[in-house]
Amino acid sequence: MSQKVIITGSTGMVGKGVLLECLESPVIEKVLLINRNSLKMSHSKIEEVLLKDFTKMEDIKDQLASYDACFHCMGVSSVGMSEADYSHLTFDVTKALADVLYDHNPNAVFIYVSGTGTDGSEKGRVMWARVKGKTENYILNKGFKDAYAFRPGVILPEKGIKSRTGWYNAMYVIARPFFPLMRRSKNITTTTRLGQAMINALSFPVESKLLENKEINELAGN
Repeated sequence: MSQKVIITGSTGMVGKGVLLECLESPVIEKVLLINRNSLKMSHSKIEEVLLKDFTKMEDIKDQLASYDACFHCMGVSSVGMSEADYSHLTFDVTKALADVLYDHNPNAVFIYVSGTGTDGSEKGRVMWARVKGKTENYILNKGFKDAYAFRPGVILPEKGIKSRTGWYNAMYVIARPFFPLMRRSKNITTTTRLGQAMINALSFPVESKLLENKEINELAGN
């Protein structure tokens, strides 16, 4: 059965990796990209809508109808940010997307890219972990047909993908000779496996809704 999916964050490393897997997958029929700035990528499966303020999802609500899933890959670093600002760009944006999508597609599958170390209790001392935990809980309890929080740790970029964060790219350049060895670890994932796992979750749902790297790799079939 072919699937129509929404992807946010496709200009970033994780979102771009997920997009490439969707374009290669025979399971995915159509991809709607929601971006602040155009990805400038042409493909028969791709439709792109630009939205500068992601808390105003109501402005594009008519374009979100009839999709089977949302892969919410957009995220920002908490470095140097106040909790209020980080919460706005993480929780508020995700809530706006989920609310509008649920109103139009309650039978959709929603996958939120969180991170290892996220605090589901929302009460820990680490700011970003609390905010991501609050965001995860909102998504998982919203009422979608199915929902997951992917909590990747180390992610290896593949297929020419680069991180938008300069020091990440520098680290990847140094570590690249070790990538073949690192890929063998169950606790390290790749942009390819992340995309494959999300696609597989649509047809082969799993009981656990919080997936760390090991579970992501298993769902990807690796």
